Amino acid sequence: QVQLVESGGGLVQAGGSLRLSCTAVARSFSSYTMGWFRRAPGKEPEFVASIAWISTSIEYADSVKGRFTISRDNAKDTVYLEMNGLKPDDTGIYYCAASSLRAIPAGTSQRDYVYWGQGTQVTVSS
Repeated sequence: QVQLVESGGGLVQAGGSLRLSCTAVARSFSSYTMGWFRRAPGKEPEFVASIAWISTSIEYADSVKGRFTISRDNAKDTVYLEMNGLKPDDTGIYYCAASSLRAIPAGTSQRDYVYWGQGTQVTVSS
């Protein structure tokens, strides 16, 4: 069983930055692939970024490449999402997810992830 708690969301102006954190209560956190997904109002959830248990395998959605950075600190059982150059289209609820699939590259499909956090709201004003 894995429990995930996200934090760091908020309201920011376009062009601003936020750093999301997701802390896990889990055995062997370092063995899990971690992902971030988001759901914008009225839209289906979409993949944002993922980092495999091998931290060198990282994937990003095209819409966030060059602006967002995912990282993990296994000593703190935490995964981060650094978001820069935020746009109004980035508004949504951001969810952290964990997968026990040790696949390379890191999974980008919701179906790859079993454990999910409650989400944190990110709102970007224009």
